[in-house]
Amino acid sequence: MKGTFNSGRLILARQRSQLSKKDLAAKAGVSQKQLKGFEEGERQPPAEVVDLLSKVLGFPAEFFFGKEVEAPLASNASFRSFSRMSAGQRDAALAAGGIAFEFSSWLDTNFNLPQVNVPDFTGLDPEAAAELVRSEWDLGVRPIKNMVHLLESKGVRVFSLVEDTREVNAFSSWRSAHVPFVFLNTLKSPESSRFDAAHELGHLVLHRHGDPKGKEIEMEANAFASALLLPRSEMLALASVPISVPEVMRIKKIWNVSAMALVYRLHKVGVLTEWLYRSLCIELSSRGMRSRELDSAERETSLVLKKVFEAMKAEGRGLRDVARELTLPVEELHRLIFALTPVSLGTENQKPAQSAPRRGHLSLVS
Repeated sequence: MKGTFNSGRLILARQRSQLSKKDLAAKAGVSQKQLKGFEEGERQPPAEVVDLLSKVLGFPAEFFFGKEVEAPLASNASFRSFSRMSAGQRDAALAAGGIAFEFSSWLDTNFNLPQVNVPDFTGLDPEAAAELVRSEWDLGVRPIKNMVHLLESKGVRVFSLVEDTREVNAFSSWRSAHVPFVFLNTLKSPESSRFDAAHELGHLVLHRHGDPKGKEIEMEANAFASALLLPRSEMLALASVPISVPEVMRIKKIWNVSAMALVYRLHKVGVLTEWLYRSLCIELSSRGMRSRELDSAERETSLVLKKVFEAMKAEGRGLRDVARELTLPVEELHRLIFALTPVSLGTENQKPAQSAPRRGHLSLVS
């Protein structure tokens, strides 16, 4: 292996594994003092120790000799359930974000992805910001067919949240203040994940220059998402319609939102009285619709990733080839795209392709 051991990559791999320094030292058969020296860049681990660290952490030995990996910071990542997260869960999610940054750089190098077009409405009222986004993106007041496709078409990099837990919710982050990323929890219902996508867009639009956390910040992102997905004018037009649970179930399918999100929005714009709003919430709750969705919509998938892997498949390449080039575990990349696009990992014995994929433009016009 050539190059200098990168201590930052060791820290990232340990955080992804949610291992403490003490636990990693014990598993790798080194002292905590030695491991501290490796992570602080004060000493270079010998080859046999690198192999042990590689085995314990599940990262190729070559990974530890690459360039510095940029990752989202706790200060600029919009974790929605921040207070319920352990430090280990937070750090593991941020480390996964760093792997997503690496994967995204590979995509940018090999494909022409859509340019970033996310407006900066810092400090603006969330309702007004949502209306301006619809105007700037020429969405009118019609239902948004697919939030993932919409975000991707505006240059937002969308990935799956790799943590298999509900404590770590969707989050977003700007990379170097230029490229926006959104990570979606695929454990949630399609409607909730769609709202999360709109919520995270709210953070990207409203909170680009600050720390996107806190109760007030979350309320602003929720208000933006609600207004974006359910335009005020179209909701007010329902004032003449008798709103019952069957009617809620009919309307929610048109707008692809959860029943609870719909009744909240109708109440917020003044279509529902306080009494009717509470009555509908009680009835929907009795049907278990605070935690799940009856007659749920299909989960939204990625158009960018679909086109990328279709192009790669035509060239006889797959996800394992990307993992080899980035010296990453293929499982880490697969988790980032899980539920966003179907893709084969490929075979263990597949030979690396002789040439890089063709640089091509990914059209998002359907």
